Amino acid sequence: MTDQVSESELPESDEEWRERLDDEEYKILREAGTEPRGSSELLKVDDDGVFRCAGCGQELFRSDEKFGSGSGWPSFYDPADTDAVETRPDHSHGMERTEVVCSNCGGHLGHVFDDGPEPTGKRYCINGAALDFDDEE
Repeated sequence: MTDQVSESELPESDEEWRERLDDEEYKILREAGTEPRGSSELLKVDDDGVFRCAGCGQELFRSDEKFGSGSGWPSFYDPADTDAVETRPDHSHGMERTEVVCSNCGGHLGHVFDDGPEPTGKRYCINGAALDFDDEE
């Protein structure tokens, strides 16, 4: 199980983040990148457990909130806790979207859309490389 890193223990410099994260995690979490569609092993995860931020270990989503959206990225209809993620407008690439970031470390996770299933109608479309999965045994 991954322990959450407190805000005071988070890397402060770009160099420290590069040491903490692998290249793909860094590109996504710190540079707002996107992994290739369908590339995440987490698409296949159906076990009970929690999805944590790969940057700081904060619990973000639970497996019972995950669904198969067909988008090519792990999708969830609700975060584990309302305070786990933050959203902000994203006008990059000529699109109007809502970015999702980890509320603890500010890492880019993906985007949220209003085309998900009930009960929320939301689809949190999240990069698998931004997540670590802890199964509940």
